[in-house]
Amino acid sequence: MLLSLGVRGDGGLPLRLGLRDGHTNDSTEPPIAIEEGLALGLQGVRGMVADSKASSQRTLGRCLERQIGLGTRVPRTGAIRQELEAWGQQQDVLPLFLEKPGRTQQEPPRRWRGQSVLRHIDVEDADEHIQQAELRFLVVHSRALAPQETQAAATARAQETEQVAAQSSACAADAEAAMAVYEVGAPGHRGRQPQLWRYHTLRSRVEAFSQRHKRASRGQPAQAALPHMEQRSRREGDVEPLGGGQAEEGWIVLATTVGGEAWTDGEILRAYHDQHSTVEPGFRWIKNPAALAPVWLEKPERIAA
Repeated sequence: MLLSLGVRGDGGLPLRLGLRDGHTNDSTEPPIAIEEGLALGLQGVRGMVADSKASSQRTLGRCLERQIGLGTRVPRTGAIRQELEAWGQQQDVLPLFLEKPGRTQQEPPRRWRGQSVLRHIDVEDADEHIQQAELRFLVVHSRALAPQETQAAATARAQETEQVAAQSSACAADAEAAMAVYEVGAPGHRGRQPQLWRYHTLRSRVEAFSQRHKRASRGQPAQAALPHMEQRSRREGDVEPLGGGQAEEGWIVLATTVGGEAWTDGEILRAYHDQHSTVEPGFRWIKNPAALAPVWLEKPERIAA
């Protein structure tokens, strides 16, 4: 099962709790949480801060329709984030958003510089129609984020390398069809549009190989029996990582439905940072395995209850 929890930004006090099926996708939860919050009379809340799962078209469209202030992080794989990161790297000087002292006396102060821009993106309305809407994005860079972003990028590259690794097919035609898909981009998940590889280029070729056929019957085979081999095909790829180093890391892009007259750029960035000291501790108790200890019932009436 999946627990959905909404807490206050000032102290992490619980405001809303929901129970979902364990197979629920995280990106489908924010619109449900928004409707539950409105049903509980939480319209007076100044705004909502969430992670990258709230940057979906449905969530952004719902917040724009209901005039709900939302601040969320755009995922690394988003096309709008890649475009805004490239735009930010071309800027000579970015204004200072936020400054915090170093964690130690030897560590220099941590600074976040950036600028907000307006872009038109696709959002989904209540009737599930896609339309264009103008949204505000904060393009922020910090050297303090560079090591963390570099490590996250290395993990993502390793996961993508496993996805583009060789997989066997029953025949050469199947392997060639799979190779054609991967040369264009990653296969779409659950009917979504395919996305290009972010970290790698792949040059594939089809190779034949022999594989031991699994016996249909159980038990040990006879000692004189020879193993039955079958011919299969697989695609072998030369995976080449795309360019990019630590100098390009340290960028984050935040999307918000709040106008500049209501929240300044620094206030939005500060609200996003505050969730690590208020929101995350509120979620800590549901991540503890001891929170749902097993309960053993023996009497039929207790099981029925």
